[in-house]
Amino acid sequence: MLPTYKTIMVATDFTANSDHAFKHAVMLARQHNAKIHLLHVLPQVDTAMRSYLSSVMGEDKLETFEKNHQQDAQAKLKTALDSFAQQELVDHPEDLARFAGSEVVPGNPVIKIIETAKRLNADVIVIGTHSKGVLEHAFLGSVAEKVLQKANRPVFVIPLRK
Repeated sequence: MLPTYKTIMVATDFTANSDHAFKHAVMLARQHNAKIHLLHVLPQVDTAMRSYLSSVMGEDKLETFEKNHQQDAQAKLKTALDSFAQQELVDHPEDLARFAGSEVVPGNPVIKIIETAKRLNADVIVIGTHSKGVLEHAFLGSVAEKVLQKANRPVFVIPLRK
């Protein structure tokens, strides 16, 4: 039996390549009459920076600041994702009807992409990738590559356009 995709999750980082990946997801959704979900993960501040800020601001003030600003950032980014999808699909109402919404979550991008795909019961994850230098790639890898390695569902990795 051939696979069918009813739920497609697109991970985006607001780059041009993410926009390109979204277009691939739309075409995939057309072929399978699937719903599309957009996800953006807000990366966490690294431990060293958080420790420094905590010592300067005080732990209580930092936590309050983070909570207030994180919620504000999430709301603004969600609005931006929804607007992006509506603008991209304005001339294609049948595709706009496939758009199931967007989410912005804080955390480690790889972990959150995989967790969200599982929660949404996504049949496939679509993600764009950036070209990096060999040295940077060898030490850091990429979010797309790590998702590809850890996901228990198909992952379509869309390379950077030339």
